[in-house]
Amino acid sequence: MSAGAPAVLAQGLTKRFNSFTAVDHLDLGIEKGEIAGFIGPNGAGKSTTIRMLCGLLHPSEGRASVAGFDVDRQPEAVREHIGYMSQKFSLYGDLTVRENLLFFGGIYRVPRQSFEERMRFAISMAGLEGRENALVRTLAGGWKQRLALGCAILHRPPILFLDEPTSGVEPEARRRFWDLIHELAAQEVTILVSTHYMDEAEYCNRISLIDRGRLIASGTPSELRARRLGGDLFEISCAPLGAAVKVLTGAPGVVEAAIFGDKLHVVLGSGGLGAADLPGFLGRHGIQAGPARRVTPSLEDVFVQLVSGGQKQRSAT
Repeated sequence: MSAGAPAVLAQGLTKRFNSFTAVDHLDLGIEKGEIAGFIGPNGAGKSTTIRMLCGLLHPSEGRASVAGFDVDRQPEAVREHIGYMSQKFSLYGDLTVRENLLFFGGIYRVPRQSFEERMRFAISMAGLEGRENALVRTLAGGWKQRLALGCAILHRPPILFLDEPTSGVEPEARRRFWDLIHELAAQEVTILVSTHYMDEAEYCNRISLIDRGRLIASGTPSELRARRLGGDLFEISCAPLGAAVKVLTGAPGVVEAAIFGDKLHVVLGSGGLGAADLPGFLGRHGIQAGPARRVTPSLEDVFVQLVSGGQKQRSAT
């Protein structure tokens, strides 16, 4: 990889399965030592993109390079320079912790003279000291994921692809896993991590938002939160929430209305309902509502607005 070149670069990357387009002309660039978040709902095309970047799927169109190697023409060279952790738990439950590490160390051709040191590091990173002989199927989800990460970096790759690594893992274990990701990035490891958890996007240096195979926005978390939503964002407590969304959708001055937890987030433009009007408006439709308060947009607000805007454009064409 030449000096100054992106660690990962994709240009017009596309993958079709018969008539279905899973990834649609995606452009992506990740610098050395960067934690890049790949954010989107299930089925958005995140896993398909990662498999192409790992040299596991042939692109239908476009090109991509990883560590300076073309993913389509040099897939074996790509795989020698990456670590890959799939969203489905990839270790062997009937093997012990140590046996799994021995197996993956052999696959990655870890030098014999350095293997014991790297295995001890992986066990320590996973917090499994004293449990080296435990069957992997007996471990809790957080331990399994940290062990899977340890196996993926046994050969010390400069680039890591993590495909929804914290899916189904409890919140405390998710946070510890992200601590490990930041420790690796501090050692100049480049990391692309996909997730559908919007709160995890805050841990990334840069984020790419993807929906239906298309890149809909990219930037740092602060840059994306600063995007204009088409109006001012307000939060309001009301019930029932589903009925409130239906009532507000298309109401004068309402740009967007979406459920966020047990509350409603409403984007108000000009020339229609104001924040003070919302409780009364909802009340006239049989919906109990408290006062509206202005809030700072979250990444989830930005994503919902961008996806909704894309859906409106598609329905109009």
